[in-house]
Amino acid sequence: MPFQIRGLDPALFSSLFRLSEAELAAVGAQRVYADEADACPCRVSLTRVDEGEELLLLNHTHQPTPSSPYRASGPIFVARSSSAGHYRDELPPMLRNRLLSLRAYDSAALIVDAEVAEGGEVLAVIARFLANPEVAHIDAHFARRGCFAARIERD
Repeated sequence: MPFQIRGLDPALFSSLFRLSEAELAAVGAQRVYADEADACPCRVSLTRVDEGEELLLLNHTHQPTPSSPYRASGPIFVARSSSAGHYRDELPPMLRNRLLSLRAYDSAALIVDAEVAEGGEVLAVIARFLANPEVAHIDAHFARRGCFAARIERD
């Protein structure tokens, strides 16, 4: 089943990089620098950032449907120098070789299936979920910390 994974729109975050530390704190965000490679995956480029790269750590509403009990937000990292990643029928670099929690949602933003997978198993779970016509999209979360990683949709 063909699928695509798109990074978040960088325009949503670009103005935040111009804010001072106090202004960022006022909106619940922090400027951070990756203290090791692969520690802060960027949700815009969907890549693993290099050590020393500047990012923002902020809250993002990834499941915004107000009528859903699964409405959710959580922390994400966004790198300053990122453009939106777009992947078709493959996992972005930041999702490869990671334990992921995959949650399949219907059009009312209700969970219809969920699974934990890693490596090559992830593609099999995505195919199984998207074979169900009830599934509108899949949200991937990093299983250990629970942070939203990316949305997976039919292509």
